[in-house]
Amino acid sequence: MKFLTNAGIVLLLALGLVAWIMAPWPVVLGLAVALVLWLLLTRSGRLALEAAKIGIASLPQRWGASSVIVVGIAGVVGVLVAMLAMGAGFEATLKQTGNDSTAIILRGGSQAETNSVILRDQVPLISSLAGIARSADGRAAVSPELSQVVNMVTRADHTDANAQLRGVGDAAWALRPQVKIVEGRKFNPGMRELIIGQGAKRQYVDQQFHDLKPGTQLELANQIWTVVGIFASGDSHDSELWADAETLASTYRRQSYQSVTVKLDGKDGFQKLKASMAADPRLKLDVDTTQHYYAKQSEGLSKFLKILGTVIGGIMAVGAVFGALNTMYAAVAGRAREIATMRAIGFRGLPVVMAVMLETMLLALLGGLLGGLVAWLVFNNYSVSTLGNNFSQVMFQFKVSPDLLWTGLKWALGIGLIGGLFPALRAARLPVTDALRAA
Repeated sequence: MKFLTNAGIVLLLALGLVAWIMAPWPVVLGLAVALVLWLLLTRSGRLALEAAKIGIASLPQRWGASSVIVVGIAGVVGVLVAMLAMGAGFEATLKQTGNDSTAIILRGGSQAETNSVILRDQVPLISSLAGIARSADGRAAVSPELSQVVNMVTRADHTDANAQLRGVGDAAWALRPQVKIVEGRKFNPGMRELIIGQGAKRQYVDQQFHDLKPGTQLELANQIWTVVGIFASGDSHDSELWADAETLASTYRRQSYQSVTVKLDGKDGFQKLKASMAADPRLKLDVDTTQHYYAKQSEGLSKFLKILGTVIGGIMAVGAVFGALNTMYAAVAGRAREIATMRAIGFRGLPVVMAVMLETMLLALLGGLLGGLVAWLVFNNYSVSTLGNNFSQVMFQFKVSPDLLWTGLKWALGIGLIGGLFPALRAARLPVTDALRAA
């Protein structure tokens, strides 16, 4: 029976911690305001505040033991925020790549460009569909593109890694105005020339381990390609290499395209395009806005990193809770006479419980702030790469946002709440006469 009771208490605490972590900020703010009002406006609250001041004043004398709580919780928050920041950064990079004014067309059922095939004779059919924006001369804003995975040498350890080589034409620049040449020039049609995204420039070197820059030569498919420019886009295209689509097709003997990117004609352009494509039996193709397409590419990894970060944070949180329990139990035992004296002069059980809880929560708050600060200083805007759905490296930056720091702080306070609860209850139950006699 006792085991079942303890198990029930642990389950309730776990559920309470989950509810606390998932609580939106208005709920947390409301609870904080209610606590402050209780401390200031009620007799029990004022007694708890005075008792907490006594405990907090003695923290410098037992800072070594108290630092166990602070450092333990800081570690939990730092790791949790870093893992979540990785997923948030990857998701943000891909979401920035597309928008609602352009759409991407792939073969029906394809999840990514690498497993899509669009025949060349389908491109004129696509260009004639409704919903696609047209220039003053009536030309459709259509960019058929190739996607080729190539081997590149990483800067970090000089090992091979997959990079995406995109074959584009003149229309690609008009459809992606965010792509700007920052060094060198654009490639010339019909030439084996490359332009490199600034993320790829940071990630890769040439076969002789030299930096990539205009004039660098790379061997791809047993052919020599010359880097003529560096571009910046601020999205996942920064991880790519670009070349002339027809030159790339002839080099790799590609008879088809992988995708077609189009500019939509107005707000209802996507619906018109989707309807007209479905009405043509010759086009067994799928269409999606580029914003939604690239957002979907990030879902799997972002969800995995979120789950992994939560699991690792949960495991570390258990250790931090036990550290807090041991520290606060020792603190209560060392202050047994002090607590007994307070109870003898009129402090009831609730103020004593709240005093110990406030002390623990203060240490937890310090740990949460320290862990969040370390995560922000070390990981915010830290550049890494990972394998995307095109089986090529995608460069992105950790994104330590205020929302993630707030999540970490809630974890810290939740750990402090559980870690201080049982020692607080023990303090309130200390037999006054026994504690005074033992002292």
